[in-house]
Formats: sequence, structure tokens, C-alpha cells
Amino acid sequence: MSKVIDLKKSVYELIKLYPEIADIMKSIGFESISDPLMANTVGRYMTIPKGAAMKKINLDAVIKEFEAVGFTVI
Repeated sequence: MSKVIDLKKSVYELIKLYPEIADIMKSIGFESISDPLMANTVGRYMTIPKGAAMKKINLDAVIKEFEAVGFTVI
């Protein structure tokens, strides 16, 4: 079974499913994701595409990074 990241789900939901997502996101440039308070508050309504737009991080690059470590992104 492959690991699937649904870009419509909140960052909070995705981290609950796959805790390693937090480390991957931090390495991409989402530094604040390592703060549990941020992950549990803002993360509940923030999606990866919204966060990428706010941080001015190319969403295609984020998707490629997740795919490179074995995730399927939908």
C-alpha cells in the first residue's frame, strides 16, 4: 500500500496519518511545522498548497520532493 498525500487535507490530518511529513516539510522550507503549537492550530486549516503559496515555495517542487521519498500526491 502506497502512502498517499491528498492536497485537500489539512497539514494536521496529514501529519496524523504520516508523522514523517513534518520532517519532510521542514526540509523543504516550512520551518514552523516543527513547532507543535503551529501544527496543532494553524495546521488544522492549512493545506500544503495554501502553505506553499504563503511561503512562496513552488508547489510542483513540494510535490516532487514528496514523490521522491515514496509518497503519491493527489
